[in-house]
Amino acid sequence: MDNRFPQTDWSLIQSFLAVAETGSLSAAARRLGRSQPTLGRQIRELEQSLGGELFERHARGLRPNALGEQILPMAQRIREAVHEVALSAAGQTEKLEGSVRITASVFVSHYILPAILAEIREAEPAIQLDLVPSDSSENLLFRQADIAVRMYQPTQPDIVTRQVATIDLGIYAARSYVDRKGLPTSPAELLNHELVGYDSNDRIIREMRKGGLPVSRENFAVRCDNQAVYWELVRAGCGLGFSQRGVAVNDPDIVEIDLDIQLPSLPVWLATHQAMRHTPRIRRVWDLLARGIARAAR
Repeated sequence: MDNRFPQTDWSLIQSFLAVAETGSLSAAARRLGRSQPTLGRQIRELEQSLGGELFERHARGLRPNALGEQILPMAQRIREAVHEVALSAAGQTEKLEGSVRITASVFVSHYILPAILAEIREAEPAIQLDLVPSDSSENLLFRQADIAVRMYQPTQPDIVTRQVATIDLGIYAARSYVDRKGLPTSPAELLNHELVGYDSNDRIIREMRKGGLPVSRENFAVRCDNQAVYWELVRAGCGLGFSQRGVAVNDPDIVEIDLDIQLPSLPVWLATHQAMRHTPRIRRVWDLLARGIARAAR
């Protein structure tokens, strides 16, 4: 234990970190799954043991004062040490049983993983699976997930990664839209159609401009950054849109629009903490995930 925390209960340090990082008792309580009064009591107990207050109030909540700023990096080092111990202990489990926590984007969680997880459950009924749909990067170092499915290679230290597939993209429309509006026959004709785009993300605009199409945000009649909702907008007939070929080709209500355009592909990576990579249940789910995702990408 750090010298500033002699014989201090880890739960008190954990509470301090949660408040310091979220900026309020209520947000910290949600993060830790504790009640707000309990969290407040734990902060006061830690302050008494250290001989001073740790936070000051401001317009948006709480922030560490001078003493809080001084001990914050020490508390973070203690958290890292605690989690390293937990990772090492978890990595010693030899049985193919227990829970494996998987995180992936909302789109992948919705359209790709359910069938794969069903196969994993059939193959390994003693392993329970937690799926965390999230478009933010879950922290594998702090066991917020055991395995992450990513469309980029994670670069955190102590993280093991493996590319398991490459997903092709295509241009698609609902049959209901095609019945109303017809199909474009050239890339330039895309601009004469209703397009579904992103809201704050400009990736589609940048890629279309690279292809010589002078589009702007106003060319997209309907916009949404959540890719699962985006795909449902395309399926509902809101306009032409882009999606993963492996998902679209299995949808009988969708038509692919082949304009001989070279679209970028998406790499799919699995990632886990190196301390967990050889835990039997993690290794088994990792292998089954890799196999299922590669098949879905084809």
